[in-house]
Amino acid sequence: MSMYGRDPWGGPLEICHDSATDDDRSRNLDLDRAALSRTLDETQQSWLLAGPGDQGRKKKRYVDLGCLLVSRKLFLWTLGLLLAAAALAGIAAGIAKAVPRHHAPPTPPDQFTLALRKALMFFNAQKSGKLPKHNNVPWRGDSCLKDGRSDEAFRRDLSGGYYDGGGAVKFNFPSAFSMTLLSWSVIEYSTKYEAAGELGHVRDTIKWGADYLLKTFNSTAHSIDRLVAQVGSAAISPGSSQPNDHYCWMRPEDIDYPRPVTECHTCPDLGAEMAAALAAASIVFKDNRAYSHKLLHGATTVWEFARKGGSRSAYSALRSDAAKFYNSTGYWDEYMWGGSWMYLATGNSSYLQFATSVELAKNVHVFSRPPNYGVFSWDNKLPGAQVLLSRLRLFLSPGYPYEEMLRTYHNQTSTIMCSYLPDFRSFNRTKGGLIQLNHGQPQPLQYVVNAAFLASLFSDYLEAADTPGWYCGPHFYSIEVLRSFARTQMEYILGKNPLKMSYVVGHGKHYPKRVHHRGASIPKKKGIHPGCKGGWTWRDTKKPNPHIIVGAMVAGPDRHDGFKDIRKNRNYTEPTLAGNAGLVAALVALSGEGHGVDKNTMFSAVPPMFPSPPPPPAPWKP
Repeated sequence: MSMYGRDPWGGPLEICHDSATDDDRSRNLDLDRAALSRTLDETQQSWLLAGPGDQGRKKKRYVDLGCLLVSRKLFLWTLGLLLAAAALAGIAAGIAKAVPRHHAPPTPPDQFTLALRKALMFFNAQKSGKLPKHNNVPWRGDSCLKDGRSDEAFRRDLSGGYYDGGGAVKFNFPSAFSMTLLSWSVIEYSTKYEAAGELGHVRDTIKWGADYLLKTFNSTAHSIDRLVAQVGSAAISPGSSQPNDHYCWMRPEDIDYPRPVTECHTCPDLGAEMAAALAAASIVFKDNRAYSHKLLHGATTVWEFARKGGSRSAYSALRSDAAKFYNSTGYWDEYMWGGSWMYLATGNSSYLQFATSVELAKNVHVFSRPPNYGVFSWDNKLPGAQVLLSRLRLFLSPGYPYEEMLRTYHNQTSTIMCSYLPDFRSFNRTKGGLIQLNHGQPQPLQYVVNAAFLASLFSDYLEAADTPGWYCGPHFYSIEVLRSFARTQMEYILGKNPLKMSYVVGHGKHYPKRVHHRGASIPKKKGIHPGCKGGWTWRDTKKPNPHIIVGAMVAGPDRHDGFKDIRKNRNYTEPTLAGNAGLVAALVALSGEGHGVDKNTMFSAVPPMFPSPPPPPAPWKP
């Protein structure tokens, strides 16, 4: 049998296969035995005389690899080279591993990120009630655990929440606004919070405040007739020595005087602000369906209370201490603010119809220029509501029947942004460059941080909508101009000012040391409780506070860039919950290297919008 393959030299290669059996070969050998008797030459004899060892040595000159016959010498050389190469590679890898690596150092956090981390710590220092295990403020402890239950007329638990400023009163009006503002910043900038490592922290901060707000009314009911306005008293009566949160200078942990609960039955401003806070928080916690639903149910209940017909008056109208510290000048702006948040949290178009109604716009003075025009604060929600509704127009374009009022709000927002710029003298500035949004009155910083937040946010809205800027009259300004305004104002607060003073405690090397704060100004000593008047020694001393209240933004300088680090002068040195909420929002908006907002989370509950065609024009009459 023969097979043909290809001869590498060009011809066919014949491979023969002998089919003879072993018996045949043996028989042939027997028949040819006589041939062996013939005379052999010397070469043939040498073959026969060669021993088996000699033959083996000849055979081992090649290595049989099965399909390949290789010279033994070449095989050994090749194998040796491969082993040597592997050994060298191993040695090189070991040396590389042993040599210390010099990585490029990570980019240090910018000053806004560093300040953000500190600013959130202020809320830890303001917590009331049973504190969580990891509150990270060593000089604070559990306090006012009997709030609500100690009031004979109330008898329900109101522990928790936040103390407002340097005292121990829990004012729900500015507290609710603070939670709304923090929630807004999380919805827009959750990625930046996460990059700073503070997303969990700020969510915990919001939840602590929202849980307390749910305690201040019957949040499981569908209808209520009252809600709590504040816990504690800061009433100021000339010559009075009645212990309360204003008269006494005590650590909250040592308070032993009665803390009354103040309720209101007609307070649409407070009700609408609480609805906004709970609705905004429900969007933040939409990943927790049960809790988000609980918040939204509470928001709906308190909104219905705020909108209830009959006699309406500001929550502070009959309360002297609330009017002294947090006087509300109206409730129509809270209606627009609360209605906007209720729409975004529910997708129910009735809230948007209300927020964009011409009647509401007239009542909230959209078409006029009141003294606080453009000044976003715990009392004036109109600028914030207009920015929020401008967002709706920029990203969703809902069209008719909302377009006309949304365009008005958008134009008003553009005008407010123009008023922040130095080219337009709507507001004075100090020589150091701080904008005077409250027209030279004390405690200016809380208004500045809110303006910086709105400016940063609106510039990010424009960028997300592929709009490079906006018009102020005939002049076009880029969004970078708006960001520059926000940055310079925040840099002033963080220390770039004539005094080189950081107005955020613990940030930088030079900051206020005598903050108007009871808890921070009295040493924590086991078994020692100074009492109501005993703390006056610490109130009046010129020594620095024994505790640093990290992240607290004080009230700020005067209109001449001057600042007095005096504990008793709250107009310079007292921090507040609302002020720090604006600070956090502005800092997170400016933090990091990039810009941009989360366009979609805000609209997670909003159904697709299909604009209705406008009605036909009236028939022509000759």
